[in-house]
Parts: sequence; structure tokens; C-alpha cells
Amino acid sequence: MLDAALSGFLISFGLIAAIGAQNAFVLRQGLRREHVLVVVLFCALSDAALITAGVSGFALAADTLPKVQSWLIWGGIAFLVWFGFKSFRSAWVGGAGLAAASGGAAPLGGILLALAAITWLNPHVYLDTVVFLGSISTRYPGREMAFALGAATASLTFFTTLGFGARLLAPLFARPRAWQALDVGVGITMWSIAASLIPH
Repeated sequence: MLDAALSGFLISFGLIAAIGAQNAFVLRQGLRREHVLVVVLFCALSDAALITAGVSGFALAADTLPKVQSWLIWGGIAFLVWFGFKSFRSAWVGGAGLAAASGGAAPLGGILLALAAITWLNPHVYLDTVVFLGSISTRYPGREMAFALGAATASLTFFTTLGFGARLLAPLFARPRAWQALDVGVGITMWSIAASLIPH
């Protein structure tokens, strides 16, 4: 159970840590100290719902079509290799620093509408949570929910750290080199996990 949960945590954390619109939004709210708890919980609960749906659906598919599991695992390995390469390339190119947006405080309703659009209308969210994490969970038969729990915990951990730690991270992540270091770490994580998923 622990290995499945740890794998879910590491893969999910690596996926979430990649620079994207949602992370930039959470960081921005953290820097402004506006509705941080609500924003963090919205992101974490959305991820948990999508991850659970993906894990449940793909576990059923694997039971119904045994060969699907092998295809999904190799597809997941290919995705991890590609994602790791993309992270290393991003680190090499650089220039991805973030800065807090300026302006007055926004009402909670507007914040949630914008966050809902960024989260639920982004096709990459479904690819990462429902499709990718769901497919990788089939590598742990009987322990899929432990994998899902680990993945959801990674989401909560990351968004909590990003949202509430934004003030401390602001000077650091205004520098492109900090994002380069993060991208290198994500790339190493993705390739390490891809190697561990190769059937023996």
C-alpha cells in the first residue's frame, strides 16, 4: 500500500509542479493574500475528484479488458519520458519567472469563477488526472485507492505550500533560474518513475 501511495504522491507532485495557468493563479492569490484557503481547497478538491474518477474508471477498464493495462502502463511510461524531456528543455531554455499581478482586491465569486475555468476547462487537467494518473494506477492492482490517496495528498500539499508560502517564495520565483531548478527536479522525478514502471 505504501509503495502505491508514494508513487501516486511523487507522480502527482511532479505533474502539478510544472508551470501552468493554475499554479500561476494560486501563486498570484498567495502573493496578494486574497482568499488563499478557498483557492487552495478548490484546487485540491478538484484534483481529488478527478483523480478518484480516473482511478476508478481505469481500474474497471483493466478488469474488463486485461490487455488494456499493459497498453496503459507503456503509454504512461512514454508520457513520463516525454514530460521529463519537456521539463529539461524548459530548464534549458529558461525565462519563465513569475511576478505578482497588480491591481485591487477581487471578490471571492469572481476568483472562484476564474479558477473554475482555469481548472475544469483545461484539457491538460483531464489528461494529467483522469487519463494519466488513472492509467498508472492500474500498475497497482488492489491498491488503486492508495495510489489515488497519495496523488490527492500531493495536490493538497503542493497547493497549500504554494498558496500560503507564496510570500516567502515571491523573491525567489521572480527569478527564472528558480523555475529552471524546479523544472530539472520535475524532469528527474518523471524519468525516475518511468524507469520504475517498466515491467520486469
